[in-house]
Amino acid sequence: MNQRKKLLKRINVYKRKFMHAITKNISNTKVPNKGETINVNEIKNILICRPNHRLGNQLLTSPLVKEVISTFPNCKVDLIVNGGLSPIIFKNYNPVDKIIQLPKRPFKYPLHYLKGCLSVRKRKYDIAINGASDSSSGKLFTLLSASKHKIIGNPDENKHLIHNTEHHMAKEQIYLLREYLTLFGHKSKNVIPSLDIKLDPAEINHGKKIVDQLAVNKQNKSISIFTYATDKKCYSESWWLSFYEKLKAEFNDYNILEILPVENVSQIQFKASSFYSKDIREIAAVIANTEIFIGADSGIMHLASASQTTTIGLFSVSNIKRYHPYSNNSTAVNTNMESTDDIIKKVKNSLNPIKKLAV
Repeated sequence: MNQRKKLLKRINVYKRKFMHAITKNISNTKVPNKGETINVNEIKNILICRPNHRLGNQLLTSPLVKEVISTFPNCKVDLIVNGGLSPIIFKNYNPVDKIIQLPKRPFKYPLHYLKGCLSVRKRKYDIAINGASDSSSGKLFTLLSASKHKIIGNPDENKHLIHNTEHHMAKEQIYLLREYLTLFGHKSKNVIPSLDIKLDPAEINHGKKIVDQLAVNKQNKSISIFTYATDKKCYSESWWLSFYEKLKAEFNDYNILEILPVENVSQIQFKASSFYSKDIREIAAVIANTEIFIGADSGIMHLASASQTTTIGLFSVSNIKRYHPYSNNSTAVNTNMESTDDIIKKVKNSLNPIKKLAV
């Protein structure tokens, strides 16, 4: 199995190199001609290209989708993605019209992938947007789309259109869209939308029932933790056990609920009450009924942020500037520089007061 994983990783490395090679010279976002205008009320069809199957990366697209919907009130949004998560994530986004689902493994299902490529040519779009600046396939699909305006973005070649101080994956294309629209005379906004899975009242109520059932002390509020992550992002059992004991001692008036990964493992040896589900909306609903979430950079961390819950993200190897949780009084911790005591302080600061302000 390890050999198979190594082989797949090698294939992915070569695939990324190949895609980068064929897309590195793709024409960038075009500056409009003098006198050209965009009437936001007349924009009807928008395509967002984010061909990636990972939970975190698809959740990180939700702020761009929200930005597009709020900017163009009469639009319908199509998404081109990999895998089957987007219909679940964007279930309650009414303006999301068509989701073009590409296979997770393009080289295994080339005809299916080619069909998806051709589909972006069949419908006329007013605007096509690459969902992530460093996505080679996103650039390619945006370029191939039958769209009048193509917002691709390349920080190296298009600095006059890029908000250079912003590195966060969820924010950079929003700034690019806004700056593109300023060229047509539109004023830029200030607030950046949050990640959002848009839980409905029934889902939130269902999550509350689960949290209440799992609570050791029904009168106390709950803190949720996620002790797992992939590869080097996963903290050791000894690290989590030490942190868990500190967390339990400092917040003895809170219930602690561990959200389990699909692998159904626990880095704290199942010492806390735990919740297991493969339904990402149910997981989000459970987290939404806790006061704060603590976990390493992962898809579940982004899901916690998308549930509108205060999120403390733990970072040791991945890019903290690019992936940190940023809304609802959330924060990130660089555990190479900050101790578990520092994390406890940040948890206290985030809990007092709790600010759950969805954008």
